Amino acid sequence: MRITAIIDRDLKKFRRNPLVIAMSVVMPILYLLILGHSFQGKLTRLPVAVVRADEGAASRRLMENLRAVAAGPRTVDLLPVVDAEAALAGVRNGTYKAALLIPADFSRRLNRRNRPEIGLFLDNTDAISAAGIEAVVNGALRAVGEEYVAVREKKDANYLREVNLFRQIDYFQSLVPGVIIMAVFLGSLTTGAFNLVMDRFLGVDESYMLTPVTKADIVGGLILSGLMITTCIALLIFSLSVLITGITFQHFGRQFLLLLAVIVLTTLGLLSLMFLILGRFSHPRIVGLLSGFLNVILFFPSGAIYPVASFPDWLRAFARVNPEAYAVHALKAILFKDAAGPTAIGGDLSFLTLFAGGMLLLAVLTFRRKI
Repeated sequence: MRITAIIDRDLKKFRRNPLVIAMSVVMPILYLLILGHSFQGKLTRLPVAVVRADEGAASRRLMENLRAVAAGPRTVDLLPVVDAEAALAGVRNGTYKAALLIPADFSRRLNRRNRPEIGLFLDNTDAISAAGIEAVVNGALRAVGEEYVAVREKKDANYLREVNLFRQIDYFQSLVPGVIIMAVFLGSLTTGAFNLVMDRFLGVDESYMLTPVTKADIVGGLILSGLMITTCIALLIFSLSVLITGITFQHFGRQFLLLLAVIVLTTLGLLSLMFLILGRFSHPRIVGLLSGFLNVILFFPSGAIYPVASFPDWLRAFARVNPEAYAVHALKAILFKDAAGPTAIGGDLSFLTLFAGGMLLLAVLTFRRKI
């Protein structure tokens, strides 16, 4: 068949370029390792200067609470400083993330219920660290007022009991759906339509015009070859990510089939979208210019690193038509909620199917079979 000849030619071109294969695998894994250890992870060892002018009982309890945090979760490192001016100067020049000033009358005012206060001076240019330190100090300060802990719960006491509906997932593991989708995006960008752009740039595409291949043959062949390559890369990235992060499965067989369906539909949709956007260009520089733009508008609003529910209204509206948002949502359900049936991700699969079909149809209709 004519379409199989195009697929075979495209696969041979990809095998002859090992650098593209290596980068398609290495970049998503580097993303997992670097972002997983440098962004939104567990806050630890934040330097806090402590100027303590009070030696009373309340001050001692406050310091004990803070030292417990420093020794356990290690969110902060408490660094005693004698001079308040030196502590504030250290915050300004970046030596400390915050300075905690305990005044001389702190214990006395607490005993008299006279609004005891301490000073916390934060480097608010680092909003994440500042919020973490503020939460630690507030928690330690609230605990100072508790004179004892009851051995038995009071029958009329109000309390909150947290119940996790799903197994515990750390931040490192939560990045895996985004890593898989990034692998799909990179594969879609470096196969399919990109090969057509390179053929036009080198003048090779003119040979197509001397053959009886149709628009559907050209578009379908390049997209199917890209689908094979990108799916293999995405599955390799999935396997490596599971080994690195230690994700476990309850129903691996059924979960893997669903995951494969999501990867195939997402890949097919993105390949067709790339063909629709890049199908008219003839210089690879255009691909470089558009790649960063497309990655920003598709990946970051997908919910891979920040919840869609917290987006502003206009960005949340865009996420409703973003195929990567549906892919990330489906992958999270499969990997973390042990979704072993299509009902849990039926809406996601329906959207991805319609999106892939619509983009493929538009890609064929808008493709120009001429020089």
